Amino acid sequence: MTYDTIIRNGRWFDGTGNASAVRNIGIRNGHVVAIAADELDATDCPQVIDATGNWVLPGMLDIHTHYDVEVLNGPALTESLRHGVTTVMLGSCSLSTIHVDGTQAGDLFGRVEAIPREHVIAAVDDHRTWRSCDEYVEALEALPLGPNVSAFIGHSDMRTAVMGLDRATRKDVRPTRAEQAEMERMLTEALKAGFVGMSSMQLLFDKLDGDVCRSRTLPSTYAGAREQRRLKSLLRKAGRVLQSGPDIADPLNLGSQIAQSLGVFRNPLKTSLLSAADVKSNPYAILMMGPVARLVNRLGGNFRWQHLPVPFEVYADGIDLVIFEEFGAGAAALHLRDEVERNAMMRDEAYRRRFRKDYESRFGVRVWHRDFFDAHIVGCPDREVIGKSFGQVGQERGGLHPVDAFLDLVLEHGTALRWRTTISNHRPEVLKKLARDPGVQMGFSDAGAHLRNMAFYNMGLRLLRHVREAETAGTPFMTTEQAVHRLTGELADWYRLDAGHLRIGDRADLVIVDPTRLDERLDEYAENRVDQYGGLSRMVNRNDETVKAVLVGGRTVFRNGEAADLVGRRRTGRFLRAAHKSPAIPLQKDELTSVS
Repeated sequence: MTYDTIIRNGRWFDGTGNASAVRNIGIRNGHVVAIAADELDATDCPQVIDATGNWVLPGMLDIHTHYDVEVLNGPALTESLRHGVTTVMLGSCSLSTIHVDGTQAGDLFGRVEAIPREHVIAAVDDHRTWRSCDEYVEALEALPLGPNVSAFIGHSDMRTAVMGLDRATRKDVRPTRAEQAEMERMLTEALKAGFVGMSSMQLLFDKLDGDVCRSRTLPSTYAGAREQRRLKSLLRKAGRVLQSGPDIADPLNLGSQIAQSLGVFRNPLKTSLLSAADVKSNPYAILMMGPVARLVNRLGGNFRWQHLPVPFEVYADGIDLVIFEEFGAGAAALHLRDEVERNAMMRDEAYRRRFRKDYESRFGVRVWHRDFFDAHIVGCPDREVIGKSFGQVGQERGGLHPVDAFLDLVLEHGTALRWRTTISNHRPEVLKKLARDPGVQMGFSDAGAHLRNMAFYNMGLRLLRHVREAETAGTPFMTTEQAVHRLTGELADWYRLDAGHLRIGDRADLVIVDPTRLDERLDEYAENRVDQYGGLSRMVNRNDETVKAVLVGGRTVFRNGEAADLVGRRRTGRFLRAAHKSPAIPLQKDELTSVS
């Protein structure tokens, strides 16, 4: 038997949670064809990778990204590939680019996901050749995709295309019968095309960009009960997934979103909800999330929380940070695009009183902890303030209120003022409980969005480090096999995707990890230029010594921190249709001659 690639002597994990073992893996035509304790014959094999001392894992899945725009101009999606993610999911949070035009997409994505609006418009208008979901899949597969891709169809996408953005974002407007029927047709078409389901949104601090409907919430938030019920019934019948974000300030909305998963004389609705987070602003909320999910599932539901298994650390340039959308003074500042107008408002004492009142209010559910003593400056032309909190700066400036210290620095330095804070997931012992909770999914990276605010591309590696460190310290909370399963096979099976496993016959999507390099370097801050966004410098992760190699469909796409020559030039990934087998892309004749 001949092989295209042999991986020697690595500790092999199959993605099911079963015991790992040192094995030799043979790959041919993009699939695993041999897994053996004995050495494989390497005669005429063009690539042999020595994985001694390393882990060989199935490629990880990222179930919550906003790559819908980036995939059009940068389909290699190298920031995910380099960290061992070989399957990404598009279309989260009610946002997709299936039916909207460029301007509508710019209004939907620009402010909510902090992606430069002009680049969203250009990418969609330049690439959009599709008029249906099948044509969208064909268009993606005509690009040199790096990882595999799967997708939700976004409710806001459908609603905008059918009703127009203005009517779709008015409380007093409901879709006509014809418009409702058209949305149902769109969803049915998406499910037949292999989309994993539909994403929606009820969270009210996600705001639109543009001029016509600026600062209104996403179209999905305006949908009435009948509209939602009819769309969800299609998901129930097909056994597909609803991904959603509840209105956390409304207990009834949150309760109904959870209860919708129950069957009760009908099929259960597979529901993946944002988000299980140990928020600083409410340390007790997390105590209920696991028990609620387990109760719903015991009663016949099929419910999961999405969870980021690392501390939720965010950065901001000046006042531009999406969490400020959740309170009135912050939303008012972000509503204004003109810098002169915004600065005039921030100087106004009436505005400052309003900001201080919002900051000091402890009523209601919120995401941001609203503590400027827990927000530290990491970059500023005035080097005297770097490393200090805004609260500390206020104290040093004659006892200024923290809000005034913050606004003064923003006025003085604008976006040259860079600062950070951790919003949630700050308690390691709580992260351990969430990591092993069966009602929680490992996800919510937001890859491809909030480019200057956060970077969780390597969240899977950071979970593996957490598990390994606990095991080394003699305080294990889960096995490495269980952690790998949670990042791979468990997700693939729940979303019904042909991915996440590494057994004989499986497509050879895999990552080779050096466990000795699962260390503090995974947390280090890094930035990198994004050419498709006009050279914007975005936050990224860099742990090139940790990931030794990444393969997609049997092709090596990364090796020792360097992308292979074919990345961005040839398609290695494919669109994974839900409930379908997805064989590897056939090798081209000249491909293996370039492998060293």
